[in-house]
Amino acid sequence: MNIQRFEVGTRLSEMALHNGVCYLAGQVASDATQDIRGQTRQVLASIDALLARVGSNKSRVLMCQIFLTDLADFAGMNEVWEAWLPAGQAPPRATVLAQLAQPKWKVEMVVTAAA
Repeated sequence: MNIQRFEVGTRLSEMALHNGVCYLAGQVASDATQDIRGQTRQVLASIDALLARVGSNKSRVLMCQIFLTDLADFAGMNEVWEAWLPAGQAPPRATVLAQLAQPKWKVEMVVTAAA
């Protein structure tokens, strides 16, 4: 069983790779002063960067879990999400209302992807 971990900290790794599947930690915006569209763009850029490290990309996302702090942000997040997705490659997804660890974060995404 070969497991590779990336950006390993004392609490979590940003990504683990096992048997050709990438498991990403929850990704949040680095600049939480932005609105939902800006935060969503940052989160998706983080996902892109992590997947690129193992030769993967957004067309290989198998599942995404999205956590929003306010359902009023659902449309704005979806606008950015849909623009980011390659045509015909929408993965299974769940979106839930959640209280995130930092009050200024508006969105967090957890992705599983094929390497």
